Amino acid sequence: MSFDLQLALRSVVEREGSDLHLKVPSPPLMRIQGRLEPIEGEEPLAPGDTERVLREMLTASDRLSEFAKEGEIDFSYTVTGLARFRVNAFRQRGSISIACRVVPFGIRGIDELGLPQVVARLADEPRGIILVTGTTGSGKSTTLAAVIDQINRKHHRNIVTIEDPIEFLHRDRNSIIHQREIGFDTGSFGRALRRVLRQDPDVILIGEMRDEETVQTALSAAETGHLVLSTLHTIDAVETVNRIVDFFPPYQHQHVRAMLAGTLRGVISQRLVPTMDGEGRVPACEVLTMTGRVRDMIVEPKETGKLNEVIGEGSYYGMQTFDQSLFHLYREGAISLDQALDAASHPHDFKLLVASEGQRSTGVEQLYSEEEESKQETEAVEAPVLPERDTRPPAPSGDGNAVSVSPPGMGSGE
Repeated sequence: MSFDLQLALRSVVEREGSDLHLKVPSPPLMRIQGRLEPIEGEEPLAPGDTERVLREMLTASDRLSEFAKEGEIDFSYTVTGLARFRVNAFRQRGSISIACRVVPFGIRGIDELGLPQVVARLADEPRGIILVTGTTGSGKSTTLAAVIDQINRKHHRNIVTIEDPIEFLHRDRNSIIHQREIGFDTGSFGRALRRVLRQDPDVILIGEMRDEETVQTALSAAETGHLVLSTLHTIDAVETVNRIVDFFPPYQHQHVRAMLAGTLRGVISQRLVPTMDGEGRVPACEVLTMTGRVRDMIVEPKETGKLNEVIGEGSYYGMQTFDQSLFHLYREGAISLDQALDAASHPHDFKLLVASEGQRSTGVEQLYSEEEESKQETEAVEAPVLPERDTRPPAPSGDGNAVSVSPPGMGSGE
């Protein structure tokens, strides 16, 4: 019995999986809640199976020629009434392997995804750069789609997206949205970005910052009053800043830091954590928002590594660390302690956070409160102990002028 692509894709969607993997000579695998599982009843794939599947999905002759020349290709594939899929096909050990990522037709909102409220506030920014970061499969595209959807519903803007390939499909609402796919609508990110500013955009979405040219254009667009959204494969805010700077030669680093400090509005770093019931995953997010202190730390290389401290103390500005996010999810019963510890950046510190019921320095008010309490305790300890004063009235003397006070327990001597 030959492999049925449509049936396999339907199985993944019905099981609420995220990916389908086809590799010779293994049976088809699907990723369910982060774990790879074989599709029940399927036989190991032969080289002819994956070649046939690629031709079934990729019908354009020029794209097949591109694959034959490059040995790999990205494209999108739609099954009517089911879902869209982001597909990567590549050669390995002489045969073809295929990875299909499920992209639902519907777009879930920021609240529905369980993202922090500060994400909605960032989506309302009129200009600057907002970055969504994380490892592959951490939900970056889903978060960006939710941000674009909010802009589309609330604001009247011209939105241009440059993607490889297009994942979520947006309908025009209050805004108009132009979605351009690399390979179909334009030759490359660089080529599209060189012309995007002539298209009168208010919002520019760049699927991924991949090279110096892409980053330079994004920074320039943000400096000239546009809102730029993009992704990076970095795990937190510190690595994000350093990665952007490292795209450029050393003699430009300080200039790039100044541009980034002037344009960055927020960094949302994500990890997906299995839920308590094992039926889904929830996002744990580190969020950095721009403040004067953050700006100074981006400009000064020696201070950039301390951004995590600012994030941990910045709840007043909507900031939170991964461990603080995990603590909130754990306290709400969404994830177990073991799952939280597995995902925590600093497991030992996370245990202390749980033991203290979260009462650690998480905001400006908390810092001032702790500082005032410490000051009062110090003053209480250091205050000198004064001898008790005798408040008894003085005894009258014989001449009416001299005052004589007898020690307690002693008479006048008469």
